[in-house]
Amino acid sequence: MKSKNIFLKSTIILILGGIITKILGFIIRIIYTRLVGAEVIGLYSLVMPTYSLLITIATLALPTTISKLVAEDNHNNLKVISTSTILIMSINFIVVLLLIISAKFIAIYLLNEERCYLLIIAMALTFPIISISSIIKGYFYGKQNMIPNVVSNIIEQIVRGLLIYLFVPMFMAKSEILAATSLFIFSFIEEVVSIFINLLFLPKHIKIKKCDLIPDKYTLKNILNISIPTVSSRIIGNIGYFFEPIILNNLLLFSGYSNNYILTEYGAYNAYTITILTVPSFFVMAISQSLIPEVSKKYLCKDYKCLKKRLKEALYFSLIIGISYSIILMFFGKYILNFLYDTNLGLNYIKILAPIFPLFYIENILMSFLQAINKAHITMKITIAGVIVKLLSLAIFSLVHIGMYSLVLSEIFNIFLVVFLNIYYIHKFIKKL
Repeated sequence: MKSKNIFLKSTIILILGGIITKILGFIIRIIYTRLVGAEVIGLYSLVMPTYSLLITIATLALPTTISKLVAEDNHNNLKVISTSTILIMSINFIVVLLLIISAKFIAIYLLNEERCYLLIIAMALTFPIISISSIIKGYFYGKQNMIPNVVSNIIEQIVRGLLIYLFVPMFMAKSEILAATSLFIFSFIEEVVSIFINLLFLPKHIKIKKCDLIPDKYTLKNILNISIPTVSSRIIGNIGYFFEPIILNNLLLFSGYSNNYILTEYGAYNAYTITILTVPSFFVMAISQSLIPEVSKKYLCKDYKCLKKRLKEALYFSLIIGISYSIILMFFGKYILNFLYDTNLGLNYIKILAPIFPLFYIENILMSFLQAINKAHITMKITIAGVIVKLLSLAIFSLVHIGMYSLVLSEIFNIFLVVFLNIYYIHKFIKKL
């Protein structure tokens, strides 16, 4: 009963915190967009695929890894944190150095926009501080103490909003590049604030011995065994995201569609359709973050009955949220689009994808469960299969003259395959218990 209360309490705290953070983030995004205009947003968007890929490598999926190891309670937590810190700082040193050296090449030859150079340099400097912050957050997730992360996330958004409101107009008056770069500068400041807030919640009487600060081979091995398959999955996903517009753009142009049509429809799909469809994602993320330490504990204790129960509860919560939201979108999608963006662009795609997206919402639950029971290598295989199928189906559909619906159908194929494979492997595991 106590375990169930902790799981529900953790989930509810993360959901409530997620709602507040989402609302604040939405307001801040509107303010920033109105202050800087479309060109600055375009510059920032150009570097985001590079940022997503490199921050995934730099943080090495440590929140998930540390959460699991701390929850299992068979490691020295200080040893986990110290080993993780030394490992992640070593990786960050290499990533930041390579990124600074290659920044001009990336900006000029890959992004075809020399003005992105300063953004890439600013981006590189945020990686170490974000990585340290992720270690501390992972510790609290593992302890199933969600309050520090919720408080720090809310304060981060407030700090971000104040910085944007106070300084972006001044930066815009000097340079559009400076205004775009400011978001990365602000990210650095936010993470410093987040670390400070989280440190306030640490136990007051921690006895740190010299041996606790020395990296441990056993701990390092466990960290790498969990983090490498997990981060590999995310890197593969980011690579798929990187190739998606390249395949789509080139093959639709080859099929006779105009560049204007592709830019308009692809922009509508990403800016409106996917943004609205994924609104409940923060609910699902909250459930996933609560599920990992809970399932890790039950798996270690061989409490398989409770382990199955937690999975069912997580799936029920996610499906109820997902199905309810999808029904709302099917009937009121037009009004939501008009209210938020004053447009109907992307509505046709929402109507097709909304009935499918309840499955998308449970993807993260299923993958988190597999990671918690030491099956992260399976999630990597599933991600690879999903990316390959999505890109192949996208290429095929792009050649049969159905326009942007080729992307919609490839997304559906990807969702069905990934969910099916996750369920298959979980069912296979549960049958052995």
